[in-house]
Amino acid sequence: MRSILSIVAIAAVLAPVQQAPPATEVFLMSLSEAGAHEGGAWINISNSPGYDNQPSFLPDSSAVLFSSNRDGKQTDIYRYDIAGKLVKQLTSTVDSEYSPNVTPDGKTFSVIRQAAADGTQLLVRYDLATGAHHSIVFENVKPVGYHAWMSPTQVAMFILGSGQAAPATLQIGDTKTGAAEVVATGIGRSVLARPGAGTVSYITTGADRIVREYDPKTRTSRDLFGPLPGGAPGAGAGLSQDAVWAQDGSEFWMASGTQIASRTANDPSGSWKHKFNLIVTPGNAASPAIRVITRMAISPNGRWLAFVAEPEK
Repeated sequence: MRSILSIVAIAAVLAPVQQAPPATEVFLMSLSEAGAHEGGAWINISNSPGYDNQPSFLPDSSAVLFSSNRDGKQTDIYRYDIAGKLVKQLTSTVDSEYSPNVTPDGKTFSVIRQAAADGTQLLVRYDLATGAHHSIVFENVKPVGYHAWMSPTQVAMFILGSGQAAPATLQIGDTKTGAAEVVATGIGRSVLARPGAGTVSYITTGADRIVREYDPKTRTSRDLFGPLPGGAPGAGAGLSQDAVWAQDGSEFWMASGTQIASRTANDPSGSWKHKFNLIVTPGNAASPAIRVITRMAISPNGRWLAFVAEPEK
């Protein structure tokens, strides 16, 4: 059986099925209270000893969805409500669900569902209110690794390859036709819809890594800038690959270790600028110590940052 990232060796999010997934946690930080060089205080919202990952916000910024493995068997989707500070389990199936994202209709959320029987990875919808199965988005597009909704009918998907001879591809799926088109080959896991632009960004792999942006209107990609140097130890020779767009689409954020840097998207002559270093200091001593930041999400209202990291032991 093939796990979501067993083929993408540079990823440190999901381990191959032969290994236990890393003990990551999902943390939540207030951006409205963040200092110039330190983050605001952050809290552990998943608070589970196993694998917790891939946060995303509800459109009204009231809650965070994330994937969590809490019984050592399969991964389900959970919801953390920010105001009430409560965690609720949304899915409970024999299959594993990863990478939850609220769909444009606001009534369902989509996930990568990995079938327990044969490991097939499909894009599937569930009801947001009840967690009940809704529908398979694309019957014949697989194996899906990650995804991002670009419009009510278009979704960008990271489709796993089978090694150097067949690298991962970026495919744009059309829910009206049920088909998907390959628009880029040799990409990393950060497939991100750019807020307000109707485009999707991705990072190429290989020696000349570059952040690129695909526009479905012109059906072309353009280079934006080089990704942030550095990254998690042992992850692709220390190359950063986890990123997020600011809520207005003006800035592109990437993480390296406990540091987050940003770059203005439409300034080709610009450079990466330090934004936060999420280390425990007297100003945020109540925050739990963390090691390496990976996945990130910024709330639509710009008030919150959810991020994934391993707790400092």
